[in-house]
Amino acid sequence: MEESEQLLTQRSEGKKPNGHCRWSTRSLDSKAVEDFRRRLKYFFMNPCEKYRAKGRKPWKLMLQIWKIVIITAQLVLFGLSNEMMATFKEDNLMTFEHLFLKGFKDHWQGNYALYTKADLYDHIYHVIDTYTNLQNLTLENLAYGKIDGKYTPLSVCQLLYKNSTVDPERDSFYIDPHIDEECISVFPPTSLDNTNLERNINFSVDLKRLVSVNINFTLKTINLQTVRHHELPDCYGFHIKIIFDNCAHSGKIKVGVKNDVQIHECKDYNVKASGKIDYLVLMFDSLVIFACFASLILCTRSIVKGIQLQFEFKIFFQTHFNKLVTWSERMEFVNGWCIFINISDTLTITGSVIKIGIQTKFLTNYDVCSILLGTATMLVWIGVIRYLGYFKKYNILILTLRAAFPNVIRFCCCAAMIYLGYCFCGWIVLGPYHDKFRTFDKVTECLFSLINGDDMFATFLNMRDKSYMVWLFSRIYLYTFTSLFIYMVLSLFIALITDTYETIKHHQKDSEPATLLHAFIEEVPESA
Repeated sequence: MEESEQLLTQRSEGKKPNGHCRWSTRSLDSKAVEDFRRRLKYFFMNPCEKYRAKGRKPWKLMLQIWKIVIITAQLVLFGLSNEMMATFKEDNLMTFEHLFLKGFKDHWQGNYALYTKADLYDHIYHVIDTYTNLQNLTLENLAYGKIDGKYTPLSVCQLLYKNSTVDPERDSFYIDPHIDEECISVFPPTSLDNTNLERNINFSVDLKRLVSVNINFTLKTINLQTVRHHELPDCYGFHIKIIFDNCAHSGKIKVGVKNDVQIHECKDYNVKASGKIDYLVLMFDSLVIFACFASLILCTRSIVKGIQLQFEFKIFFQTHFNKLVTWSERMEFVNGWCIFINISDTLTITGSVIKIGIQTKFLTNYDVCSILLGTATMLVWIGVIRYLGYFKKYNILILTLRAAFPNVIRFCCCAAMIYLGYCFCGWIVLGPYHDKFRTFDKVTECLFSLINGDDMFATFLNMRDKSYMVWLFSRIYLYTFTSLFIYMVLSLFIALITDTYETIKHHQKDSEPATLLHAFIEEVPESA
């Protein structure tokens, strides 16, 4: 009892002026206390220290290093396949724009518009004529879409105000904002003479009521280039929508092409031996799943052991020393890196299963697979930081990141209030006069670029020849924003991290433990 009472003194009485714990448990040399202390010390050792202490081989460490290699290799293989798919989709979209938009040029993207009635009719008839004569025009293996053995038609739909009377001369109008839709269908391969299209399809546009003209049709093709990379080709269905947008009624009808792609397994195929599925790739994906599953089990085991030891530590100190363990000390038993690795393993296993499905043509979820594998690989590489922490010079950087994170988040929340204020102000005032401030998302991107010093001169330059009042306001707005964020906010942000680094650097020079847990563990002799 006398030995225990030595530990019942308040921690404030046993602290040095710098605030570190300086109490001792040397007098408590009972076997239970020493065994538990050794268990704690061993638990908090890194794999290299455990190997030196008991000769335990760092299997989990070797598994994590092996995972980094194979997961990265898997991502590269999938990335090459995904690149072919993305390039094929982009090339087809470019093909459709050149085929169906009359006089289309690459540099006109985003600014393709019509200004006369004749141009509107001419372009609509050009789309219909190109569609019906597609087989004679295209260089690609394109086919018309079918449902239940029947061709799907090209549909030309007008979106019209239900009723509209506009008289600018008298400054009067009457409008019913409800939308009516009128559609006609053109079935392939009906041959229509371009000179008689207007008479054959009986199509006319009511420009006073017109909101937009939407032309929808479906085309199919096969991506054959994957055969050379030991993958079965996918069949593609392109649901194309050409929009003649007259929402503004400004005399300018914007023309755009939207392309919704559906990828599916081809129904009937016959590929010679050189084009069969590469089963080595499937075996490699299975190896990745097995490695991640093993890692998931080992890390989950470590987390469970840490939680169990945490409860033992709490009960032990309450029983032997009548001391309460703080929440921060209890959380030291929960290995955040293991949780981090578990998340990465779960994403990798899920993404690998989907990748196998894509490889065998049971699934076509390229986007889902790329998000899962990409995020998992990012987390795996971030997890390398954990192993760099075993070296003292690297560890101080990691500790700085961890210690500065809460203050950085608080600082970012405060800075975000100022940033959003400038975003809303710039959007409403400069939006009508500057392309980079036209929409709210563009404003946020533009201001973030200005903080990093990108495109600054062009942003200032584009506000010339505007209203003098708006021009003057833009100068005050841009100068105050760049000065505030570049010279003050960023400097304070850097100062936060620098101050944390200096604090940790000085703290590491003091060998005294800072918590009850560390003080208890350090009672174990170095030879133990």
